[in-house]
Amino acid sequence: MARRARGTSAGLDRERIAAAAVALVDRDGLERFGVRRLAEELGVDPMSIYHHVKGKAALLDVISEAVLAEVVAAPDSASHDWAAVVRRTAHSYRDVAYRHPQVFPLLVTRAQTSTVAIAALEHVVSAMRAAGLPDRVAADAPMVLFGFLNGHLLARTGGGPEGPASVPEFDSGVYPGMAALAPRWADFGSVVEFDRMLDIVLDGIRSRAARPD
Repeated sequence: MARRARGTSAGLDRERIAAAAVALVDRDGLERFGVRRLAEELGVDPMSIYHHVKGKAALLDVISEAVLAEVVAAPDSASHDWAAVVRRTAHSYRDVAYRHPQVFPLLVTRAQTSTVAIAALEHVVSAMRAAGLPDRVAADAPMVLFGFLNGHLLARTGGGPEGPASVPEFDSGVYPGMAALAPRWADFGSVVEFDRMLDIVLDGIRSRAARPD
């Protein structure tokens, strides 16, 4: 593909760069991602990209922001129940992780300080405060929530080309407790499992909110 001119004459903007970068990581993974490969994909000189985004680190942030925008864009609900807001946000985040498993590690390993990331947190904490949850709980709960989401979803969507790891078989003679519980993990990675674990997080938030300071 012939290269276009540098700078604004290349016909680029951040949105086009972000969309192409997300598609490239979705297809080939983060390890193969780079400015030169992105420039080849767009048919431009690498300097055309640098005109809009200053380097690979900034590009990774652009990718994260583009994917997180899908969470913020999730359909809203008429419910003012904070738990319903959290559950809807959590499911939207899960959808993003499964839609972009190659991109998702960026959301876990890089600080998410973009306006779209903060908007998602604002939606959650505002619902909690409006429902009367103490500010200490409203401040801590999103950190606990996304700690669970990031760890759970990274385990469920990771694993390289072979896909996510599955629950192994346990020798009942050596690990009797694990072997006895193994059938309970038959729904590993399912929405049912996700909701069950999310319920534990929500129950913990409710319990802490009801406890006097």
